[in-house]
Amino acid sequence: MQRLAGTVWSDVTLRRTRGRADPDAPSRAVALPAAWEDGAADALAALVPEAGSGARSLSLVSLAEAWIRRAAAGAAALGLPEAGSLAEALRALLLARRGAPGASVWRDSTGEEPRFVLNLPAFLEAPAGFDSVGYARAVRLAVLALEGLSAGRARRLRIGFADLAGLLAGLGLDYESREAREVAQAISALTRGAAEAASGECAAMLGERAPVTLFAPPPPAACVVPGLAEAAREALDAAAGAPGLRHESLFALCPADAVEALLGAESAGLAPAAGPSRLTDAGGEEPTAAARRAGSRAEALLAPRGPEARAAMQAAVEPFLHAGAPAPVAASERPRPAPMPAPTRAAARGQVWKVSIAGHKVTLRTAEHPDGTLSEVSLTLAKDSAAFRGVLDALCQSVSLGLARGVPLAEFVQAHAYTRFGPAGVVEGDPRIARATSILDWGFRRLALEYLEGPALADPTEEECGAELGAAAGEQPLLPLEAPAGPKARRRSLRLVG
Repeated sequence: MQRLAGTVWSDVTLRRTRGRADPDAPSRAVALPAAWEDGAADALAALVPEAGSGARSLSLVSLAEAWIRRAAAGAAALGLPEAGSLAEALRALLLARRGAPGASVWRDSTGEEPRFVLNLPAFLEAPAGFDSVGYARAVRLAVLALEGLSAGRARRLRIGFADLAGLLAGLGLDYESREAREVAQAISALTRGAAEAASGECAAMLGERAPVTLFAPPPPAACVVPGLAEAAREALDAAAGAPGLRHESLFALCPADAVEALLGAESAGLAPAAGPSRLTDAGGEEPTAAARRAGSRAEALLAPRGPEARAAMQAAVEPFLHAGAPAPVAASERPRPAPMPAPTRAAARGQVWKVSIAGHKVTLRTAEHPDGTLSEVSLTLAKDSAAFRGVLDALCQSVSLGLARGVPLAEFVQAHAYTRFGPAGVVEGDPRIARATSILDWGFRRLALEYLEGPALADPTEEECGAELGAAAGEQPLLPLEAPAGPKARRRSLRLVG
């Protein structure tokens, strides 16, 4: 570590913990900054799978230095601005959890357009402020880093933000409000302008590949965050003054990978928050980081949102994107033949079920239309990893979008009931479902009981719950259902000495 003396790493205290890429993977020793939560260890394990790491133990410092040095060396070889200070700036950006490149860069894999993620809540400034200067600087660093990592060959970069919902909660703004959409537009304009200005700097040194867009969408004239709209306008004006661009595409919102979780982001891109709380390893609930920022207004600001709210936010942001939309817009409902009738029920905001499947804590949340019909679905597992959580969230989001497009719930039940993977087995906490072959099996049979007419779907046999599902189906519960949470084991810290 002598070569890191005099860098920001010298003042970082590390601690040892354990992380796993997914619930069924073996845990690995991970060294993280002492202030980072344990979820970051799972994210780091997911970023560098066992087969690619060559060792069971992982260190944020050594893994980050691998791509930081490649970026700095590439920038120096190309003669890019600030190449000499790029490495230290990237270290500081990562340590502040403000930004990092996507999973393909950490794995040093080729074949994908390089990606860089900026964690919006990390740029919050009290009270009700946003570090516009620091954010524009971070966007510029992202362009220079990705240009260096690609040795100047990449024609398209993917620079985007994460956890807009967490930022809005910290600002005290309702996700569905006009003020929230104006903030999102201003941040999107600032991202585009700063990225194009940096691309113009690269083009001046390495040659242009694309013309400047002289008629970019205008940012909002004003927004509730002081100085943000003005910063967005200045960034777009600076970009318009460039002689040309080095890249054909720069600003894109992409599906999340483990980098978002490593940075502490709780939602991808412009997605609304999943709720004000999450399950703990002990089976209880704790407030999310967004809820802690929102304070007494957390329940209202972070309540489940329907597809219409997501579509309105996307419509506000999309004109500023260079590459496609972050998610398909929920189209208006179209007539479909012979839809499954839904029972008449009293209007409700949504419902929550908490059960244990083979000892694993599972929570199912729903949002409902005013007439009581299902509009949105969310499933969470207490022991999930960042990768597993991303897959489960993506599936639930697809179901919610399908419901908005008029797909009957019965079709989703038919597709996902009796799917088989661990954990599987005895269901505790649901009086009408005794066994399940997977989380999805229980979740969609529970939705059928609640929202569809007709007889209940039969429970699978014990053999169907255990056969060919591997160790995850028959393993012992992670905690007894009624066991109290014990004191956490003390963790020793490592101090990085240069």
